[in-house]
Amino acid sequence: MDLGQFQTFRVAACDLNGQMRGKVVPGSYAEKLESGAVRMPLSVLNLDLWGEDIEDSPLVFETGDADGVLRPTGRAPMPVPWLDAQSALVPMSMYTDEGAAFEGDPRHALARVLTRFKARGWTPIAATEMEFTLLDDSGAHPQAPVNPRSGRPLDGSAILSMSQMDAFAPFFDDLYAGAFAMGIPAETAISEAGVGQFEVTMRHGPAMEMADNAWAFKALVRGLARKHAMAATFMAKPYPGDAGNGMHVHVSVVDQDGNNVFDNGGPDGTETMRQAVAGCLAAMPGSSLIFAPHTNSYDRFVAGAHAPTAAAWGYENRTVAVRIPGGPNAARRVEHRTAGGDINPYLLLSAVLGSVMIGIDDQMVPPAPVVGNAYDANLPGLATNLSDAIDAFETDPFMARIFHPQLIDNLIMTKRQELKKMMDVPADQRWKAMLERV
Repeated sequence: MDLGQFQTFRVAACDLNGQMRGKVVPGSYAEKLESGAVRMPLSVLNLDLWGEDIEDSPLVFETGDADGVLRPTGRAPMPVPWLDAQSALVPMSMYTDEGAAFEGDPRHALARVLTRFKARGWTPIAATEMEFTLLDDSGAHPQAPVNPRSGRPLDGSAILSMSQMDAFAPFFDDLYAGAFAMGIPAETAISEAGVGQFEVTMRHGPAMEMADNAWAFKALVRGLARKHAMAATFMAKPYPGDAGNGMHVHVSVVDQDGNNVFDNGGPDGTETMRQAVAGCLAAMPGSSLIFAPHTNSYDRFVAGAHAPTAAAWGYENRTVAVRIPGGPNAARRVEHRTAGGDINPYLLLSAVLGSVMIGIDDQMVPPAPVVGNAYDANLPGLATNLSDAIDAFETDPFMARIFHPQLIDNLIMTKRQELKKMMDVPADQRWKAMLERV
């Protein structure tokens, strides 16, 4: 894409909450991006959910709020289908003036984890299942969207309903066209269990590419929903008592010869796969803040409601947090089912792949796989609220092995400020802060 053809285009990096932070720049900047022509305060990637500075942040108050340098990630410029005017988006990462990666950038966090796999000659492959809810946000509370065919609000779940998919066909036609134009490999779309809830799966690919795709896809869904006179949200629990939005991640690892290191030619998988599972289970309590980063996230963890509540694993078992799906042996993989749709995809894949590598490095042994209903098992689980999740993340030894200290500190400060501010918002009004930000 020739950026010079546009009067203006957009450059943006990912903050700790997964929001795009950046600038609109003139087309003449197209030749200047690699040289660091775009600068922003380092603290911009450490803003809270509302886009406000973190109180007493060292980035602001000890360094004079110094600038960093934005440089392209290497992802090709993408069209912006949700805008009326033609433009483009160039994904960026943050660096210091000295050229070092800014360790508070979530994309760099994932890059750090991937270097550990590269040292072994391995490449992590990932795929995502992304759930979101279409709704009407024009009133005091979120409401079911209007069925474009009948003109009446949806009145119940419609699991795998083709009629419901047909009703929203104009939106999904634009969604697939937009994803194709942006280079996002969207595959199947289904109507899910919640009112107005849908799921789109992404074709598997290298982990960083998949995180980039998930980040861009969330912006695409939200933007196109507005063009179709609706709102779209990835909130973990848009409606009390209804199904929540998750983001399942499927992970496998291939060696330098292209072989899946989890495949032993049979359904059980390799010892390496079981070590990876053990790492995921051991790191899960400390990872709660990554998988459930907002107050609303914890409303999703209800026993029997399609969201895992315990650090358990099993084969072809959808009640566990870490599932080994069936299918061809060559595609043997780990499905991590814990995260809500409101996550930062770079931090999510960092936590999952970091714990996979810890399990392999430490040759960890998982407990016996759960057979039957994991909700009935008395097993360790995630934190049950945001405050406990923040405390666990701050002190967890697994998180210290996965994330740079600066990212840990920044995320802790951000989440404590958000929690304090959210407690001053009436519970029935908190959705407004999260609806299109997460």
